[in-house]
Amino acid sequence: MFEGGLCGAVQLTVCSSFPSETQPLRTKCGNQKSCPESSFAFKVISGAANVVGPSMCFENTIIMSGVKNNIGRGLNIALVNGTNGQLMKTGVFDMYSGDIKLLLDFLKAIQSGTIVIVASYDDPATKLNDEARKLFTSLGSSHASKLAFRDNWNFVGAKGLKNESPFEQHLKNEAAKNKYDGWPEVLEMEGCIPKKMD
Repeated sequence: MFEGGLCGAVQLTVCSSFPSETQPLRTKCGNQKSCPESSFAFKVISGAANVVGPSMCFENTIIMSGVKNNIGRGLNIALVNGTNGQLMKTGVFDMYSGDIKLLLDFLKAIQSGTIVIVASYDDPATKLNDEARKLFTSLGSSHASKLAFRDNWNFVGAKGLKNESPFEQHLKNEAAKNKYDGWPEVLEMEGCIPKKMD
């Protein structure tokens, strides 16, 4: 009856495409809640100490990760079109021994309406100067001014955002509270970004 097929009579339920009642419906990026049509789903995970790099998922597509080989120490930033959700550009900026001018040039070139996604890895702040901190603040960050050596930071903002972004996490590097030797624990943030951020 099922000759040549992959499914046998016993396996019929396994091969069915109908979700069972016990399995939750899959959401974009594996998030806990589905996002409305008028928004984009995202998940951002910061790096773990200096061992495991960060990852970013946007609308069910991994846009930055160790597997994609487009992450590195410091600040990992993805720019996404706020209207259609298309990935525009990614950048990695070493904030321990890199050139701050590269980050400044990248931030200054961001166009209005662009969604900015940031995940830290290892150290996000040693080279971060006042100008860079102000640029992040202008994108909606309320923690960029306080970032310090080996803090963990996830942030989603936008160019032209009038208020502070609701999507930001900051965990200070404190020896007494750190999960890893010398680094705080991983931050994981998910949510829905309105397609038109006003």
